[in-house]
Amino acid sequence: MAKVAIVIVCMNNLKNLIPCLDSIKKYTKVDYEVWLVAYMFSKENLAKLKENYPWVKIIESNEIRGFSENNNLALKRVHAKYTLVLNDDTYFTEPLVDELYDSMEKHPEAKVISPLILNYDGTVQMNGRNPRNMLKYIQGDCLGVNPDKKASQYVDHDGFYKTYNLGGACFMIGQEYFKSIGFFDEYYFFTPEDIALSTLINKKGDSCYVDTNIKMYHKGGGTRISPVKMATSPASRKGNIKFYTDGKPFKRFFLEMVMIILCGIKGLIYLFRGNKIEYKSQFNSIAAICSNRTPKEIFTKYYLQLKNKQ
Repeated sequence: MAKVAIVIVCMNNLKNLIPCLDSIKKYTKVDYEVWLVAYMFSKENLAKLKENYPWVKIIESNEIRGFSENNNLALKRVHAKYTLVLNDDTYFTEPLVDELYDSMEKHPEAKVISPLILNYDGTVQMNGRNPRNMLKYIQGDCLGVNPDKKASQYVDHDGFYKTYNLGGACFMIGQEYFKSIGFFDEYYFFTPEDIALSTLINKKGDSCYVDTNIKMYHKGGGTRISPVKMATSPASRKGNIKFYTDGKPFKRFFLEMVMIILCGIKGLIYLFRGNKIEYKSQFNSIAAICSNRTPKEIFTKYYLQLKNKQ
């Protein structure tokens, strides 16, 4: 049995994936295995992957699935001591897997450990994450306020320290513990699955940690300028409304009204600017908020509309 299972979901993007896999192969010495969920891969890219990376365990995923559901396809098959959930648009220049493994072994109080996450230019992208609430979500989604910029006990420290929310691009967790809490909640199609997981861990009285002695690079933001944002944004907002209102009808009504107004304002601004991707994302979000569809159903609707127009 491997000591570490590395789980990666990739949506037919070898440009992102190859540097990630190469860095794993180059810098990892601890006994490990890689589970790659090949999401909507073309036959050509799948053949290249199998030919050039025969050591990767490939799970083909050719139905519409979100980040949580795709990850869970692999997570349910893992039997390693620890699991590293890793985005495909990441890479590292040091033995990150080994270092996270050693840190987990050294700190049994840590249920989850994330590294210091850097942008490709070496600047800090994420060093811990603050707790989230409805107000912070509104500020972040509609006003662009980064909830982790404000100094607190949970962010921007050095060394090994307790944070609140794990870093979704890269984190290591005990596999049996992950299994005991049900892996990722598959209701959340496109965010906030990592925040929901972190919140569950904290509610159970456990903790997430950051070890800034361990570093990795993350591209991030791939859907921000892609037409797929017209499908991911409404699915994301529907998921966030459920999470941040916690089943309370009044809070849900309030957040829905706020989001409809703000999405409407932003949509009109983008419409006058001629930014089709952005204004359609906002108007689709309003329709999604007013519907009873799940985030997955919402994404499927708009994603298929995009595919049919191609």
